[in-house]
Amino acid sequence: MKIITANVNGIRAAARRGGLDWLSAARADVICLQEVRATHEQAHAELSASGLRRWHVSHSAAATLGRNGVAVLTRDEPRAVREGVGDPEFDGTGRWIEVDLDSALGPVTVVSAYVHAGEEGTPRQEEKFRFLEAMDRRLGALRRSASRRKGHAVVTGDLNVAHAEVDIKNWRANRDKAGFLPEERAYLDRWLGAPGSGSGPWIDLGRSLGGDGPGPYTWWSWRGRGFDTDGGWRIDYVLATPRLAGHARSARVGKAPTYAERWSDHAPLTVTFA
Repeated sequence: MKIITANVNGIRAAARRGGLDWLSAARADVICLQEVRATHEQAHAELSASGLRRWHVSHSAAATLGRNGVAVLTRDEPRAVREGVGDPEFDGTGRWIEVDLDSALGPVTVVSAYVHAGEEGTPRQEEKFRFLEAMDRRLGALRRSASRRKGHAVVTGDLNVAHAEVDIKNWRANRDKAGFLPEERAYLDRWLGAPGSGSGPWIDLGRSLGGDGPGPYTWWSWRGRGFDTDGGWRIDYVLATPRLAGHARSARVGKAPTYAERWSDHAPLTVTFA
């Protein structure tokens, strides 16, 4: 089983830049998208014009046009689809979708999540903390459900938090900025254990299979020379329950060869299970 997570930074823009061609050529079994930024009709129109036209699309759009949006693309129709992180405040925000699938490894729930960027000292940051708290509750429920049914869960997406110093190139200058605040990173400690420990209830496959770091990063600003100098952040994740993590064989970041070949400000993360 191969799972790809990709923040496409707008599915229509990504399609124009070749992103859907890249994804369709990757031979994945599941593709999780964030920042789709499209209505159901617009998303389906783009996918229907690509090599992904035969895939089943589970899409949670935001009520505000042109914002957020998450999706899970699967070769077969899921057994169930659920939208929302479980808190009514975030219903209709296009930030969380989960699907139940049958796989060769057993039943698996796959989540595509898009956490707020936040902004320190503003209501946007408080909203981000409320979402992280709701996500914490949902992760606990998913883990318990997977255990009861002897299945698996995997949470993918743009979490907009770098867990450790090795996950951000310029960490010293960002210690008081959204995305690297101690209070944000504490949530990842809850889920993954302290950086380097691997002792949490979820396994960070990008780190456990990607080496000790620094990097590999998954996001670089469109501005400046951050992409060329690899001045990035690792904020895109594939988190798996331990039994599923035991089947993970590789995790690779698909950074474009050159700035001109980028189709998003994020790079896709591909995890292969066997």
